[in-house]
Amino acid sequence: MPNEIFASSVFFRLAIGGNDLGRFHTCSGLGAQVEVEQFAEGGNNSFSWQLPTRITWTNITLTRPVTKDTTKISKWLSDTMRRAERKNGEIVALKPNLTPIARWQVIGIVPVSWQGPSFDPSSSEAAVETLEIAHEGLQPS
Repeated sequence: MPNEIFASSVFFRLAIGGNDLGRFHTCSGLGAQVEVEQFAEGGNNSFSWQLPTRITWTNITLTRPVTKDTTKISKWLSDTMRRAERKNGEIVALKPNLTPIARWQVIGIVPVSWQGPSFDPSSSEAAVETLEIAHEGLQPS
């Protein structure tokens, strides 16, 4: 088994509809929930069939310190509000040297929320923005 080096710091690049929205420091919510219906077959008392029915995709939340890319989010939100349409996109996990680790195609993206930064001169913490998106599914690329 070859020695694989795992990235200790990962960045995430988000593009929606061919529009690069920049890099993010955190990405959460890449997941799904499958509803399962139990079916008890007559005469078979040793188990119940577990039948998958509907899949629900969790919202994806990305965060980053405020950068010049922050204005890209504002523009994308403004464009989406003027003409609401679902667009496909891609999330790419990147090593610190920006080499791709993994890619996910995100189908039918719509914005859920954007939280802009809070500026507090008494705090030494970076001003952070958060973007939450909903979607219709993920596909590995």
